[in-house]
Amino acid sequence: MLERITHRAFFGDANYPFALSDGMLAELKQITGKGASAVYVQLANLTYTAATLREIIRLGLIGAGMSPKEAKRLVEAYAVNTPLGELFPLAFEILSVRWDGIPAEARA
Repeated sequence: MLERITHRAFFGDANYPFALSDGMLAELKQITGKGASAVYVQLANLTYTAATLREIIRLGLIGAGMSPKEAKRLVEAYAVNTPLGELFPLAFEILSVRWDGIPAEARA
């Protein structure tokens, strides 16, 4: 069922899968103090922090199976001191896919 919430996108140096699994959503809440819907509204209203965008990307990598160490390395290499306009679309898409899922025809 993870395939319904897995988004694939280019990040930094390659295409990677991203998935905010239940465990990663719990971790996001622990880090931000906000549940998934509050973070989604924050992003939709453009009231997010750079740290929130980076955490969504990092946790999405881990949720899709990457080791936490490698996910941290990628985020530090490609998401720190990066224009927010470059990070936002990816972070928002990762969270949106968890919110709405990927239609079956798009997964084929």
